[in-house]
Amino acid sequence: MDRRTQPRMLCADLVQLLWRDQTGRTRRVTANLEDISQSGACLQLEDAVAVGTPVKISHPKGDFTGVVKYCVFRDIGYFLGIQFAAGTQWSRRDFRPMHLLDPRRMVQRAVSRLASGRAA
Repeated sequence: MDRRTQPRMLCADLVQLLWRDQTGRTRRVTANLEDISQSGACLQLEDAVAVGTPVKISHPKGDFTGVVKYCVFRDIGYFLGIQFAAGTQWSRRDFRPMHLLDPRRMVQRAVSRLASGRAA
C-alpha cells in the first residue's frame, strides 16, 4: 500500500549522495534518481546505506536533505527511500530531473485512447 500524500514522479537523472557511514567517514557516491515527490525520493546506487542515516542529495541547482527510510537490494543495486527533512521540499521550479514522467498523465492518456477507440 502506498502511503504517500503527494504524487510520485518517475524520473532518471544522476545526483550525488553524501552521508557519514557507521565509522564516521564521509561518503559521496553518484546515484540514479528513480522517482521524486514533494516529500521524498528514491535513489538507486551500488552501496547500502543504513536506515535512519541522515543524507544530502546534491543536484545541479542545490541540495535536498533527508533521512533513509528504507534500503533494499533489487537485482541491479540498492534502492533507497529518502524522506526529505522538514523545510526541504522538491518542486519542478527548483529542480527538473533530466527525464521526468507523471504516471497519472500516462494513465489518463491511456484511458482517453481506450474511450475514443470504443466510441469510434
